[in-house]
Amino acid sequence: MTEDERAIRDLVETWFVSSRRGDLATVLDLIADDAIFMVAGKPPFDKAAFAAASRDANAAAGNGPKVDGRYRIDELRVMGDWAYMRNFIEIDVTPPGGDAVRRSGHTLTIFRKSEGRWQLVRDANLVMLAH
Repeated sequence: MTEDERAIRDLVETWFVSSRRGDLATVLDLIADDAIFMVAGKPPFDKAAFAAASRDANAAAGNGPKVDGRYRIDELRVMGDWAYMRNFIEIDVTPPGGDAVRRSGHTLTIFRKSEGRWQLVRDANLVMLAH
C-alpha cells in the first residue's frame, strides 16, 4: 500500500470516527470547499449545503442523533493528485429516544490532493433505507 492510499484510508476512518462522535467540524475539514455531493432523488449540492443539513439534523434531534457506521473499501486507485474510491457503507442513525434507522449502499468518491493533503471533492452516494 502506498503512502497516498494509506492517507485516503485514514481520511475515511477519520470521517467515520468523527461522525460517531458528532464532530462535524472535523468531517467538514475532510471536504474540499468546491466539493459536490450527489444522492438519488435530489439535485447535486455543495459543501455548504452538506454542512447546513448536518447542522439542521443535529438541531432537530436536540442533543443530536447517535450515528454509527461501517464501511468496506472495494476499490481505491490513486493517479497523481487525484484518486477514486468505490465502497459499501452502512449507517445507523438513532435519534434521541427513537429507534435506529439503517441505510446502506455503494458510493463512488473522488479525492484531490492539494498542498500535500487529501480531501473529498466529489461523492455519488447510492445509500438507501436497508430492509
